[in-house]
Amino acid sequence: MQGFLTLFRKELVRFWKVSFQTVAAPVLTALLYQLIFAHVLSKHVEAYPGVSYSAFLIPGLAMMSMAQNAFANSSSSLIQSKITGNIVFLLLPPLTALEFFAAYLLAAMVRGLAVGAGVLLVTSWFGLGLPTHPLWVLIFALLGSAVLGTLGVIAGIWAEKFDQLAAFQNFLIMPLTFLSGVFYSIHSLPGFWRAASHVNPVFYMIDGFRYGFFGQADISPWLSLGVVGASFILLSALALWLLHRGYKLRH
Repeated sequence: MQGFLTLFRKELVRFWKVSFQTVAAPVLTALLYQLIFAHVLSKHVEAYPGVSYSAFLIPGLAMMSMAQNAFANSSSSLIQSKITGNIVFLLLPPLTALEFFAAYLLAAMVRGLAVGAGVLLVTSWFGLGLPTHPLWVLIFALLGSAVLGTLGVIAGIWAEKFDQLAAFQNFLIMPLTFLSGVFYSIHSLPGFWRAASHVNPVFYMIDGFRYGFFGQADISPWLSLGVVGASFILLSALALWLLHRGYKLRH
């Protein structure tokens, strides 16, 4: 386990040394979203009965921030190593594909959870209150960060330059997160867009996470757990297969 622990520590130190950029900046961005949307829409929108729009918005922003930063951590680290050429120092040691994957994934989850905790902390004065089901909050926070961290590993392996990684993020990650119910309940959407939301795995992460706070959700939290869990298993299998083959890393 020494190789895994060393790589994990290296990934933690990498993002924590620039924590003002990797943790504080996303928290500030989420706070600005909260201030703007809560000010404009709080008196006009009620997503759940008895839940203010300001409170409704917070879990969605927290999960969106966790997901985007977990993805950014693993993907940016891999693409930087590939472009600078120091990826060779990660491939030469006798690390298994599982150790390699686990180190990048866990570091991405740590960053995502740190950002999510920061968002919840700085927005707590908007009236969110304590979670109704804290275990659901923890489960979806862990799984949501894991899914996007895994997707970041896949993107980092596939991309050969920053332009490709930016395209992956702008045309896949951003639409998935912004169109997942962060700012609205899907029951407020027309039929077509409501149905389209059900094929977006990020929607299930946010809906399950929000259920943990309010005890209310657009769908069953068990269904959300099944979809998010299945997404993590499938993406992890793909990432491990790519690492085992050495796709765009060794070949």
